[in-house]
Amino acid sequence: MVGIRETRQLPYSAEQMFDLVADVARYDEFLPWVVGVRVRSADEKEMIADLLVGFKSLREKFTSRVIKDRPHSIEVIYLDGPMRDLDNRWEFFPEPNGGCRIEFSVEFTFRNRIFEALAGQYFDRAFRKMVAAFETRADELYGNSNSSATSAA
Repeated sequence: MVGIRETRQLPYSAEQMFDLVADVARYDEFLPWVVGVRVRSADEKEMIADLLVGFKSLREKFTSRVIKDRPHSIEVIYLDGPMRDLDNRWEFFPEPNGGCRIEFSVEFTFRNRIFEALAGQYFDRAFRKMVAAFETRADELYGNSNSSATSAA
């Protein structure tokens, strides 16, 4: 399984960032390539959601279980879709001087090994673009951080 890990320092609280990431129903408003969302079921601790991801004429549906432990972590477990596996985890750590540190990891396996070798080289770029979209959304919702965000890949 291929994996990517990212750490970000942001000026927003762990609770604010948790709420932003947990608001899956709004992903199609700000995440690149997400063209539709359907939340099948949701409560404080768990959600089942479908994301329709599209690029040009390609469309794929991903179904995931989202396990929420507010404001500490969100775990996304892949249930169905075009890949063999696609799981990710968000962890939110309050910082003593304000803001929070976010650790995000994603692991994935394509059904086709050849496609995995080809697409895997672009996945890192796509992953970073999606992380940046969450930062931009936080700026829009909670105030602009300008260059306060730092990355430690």
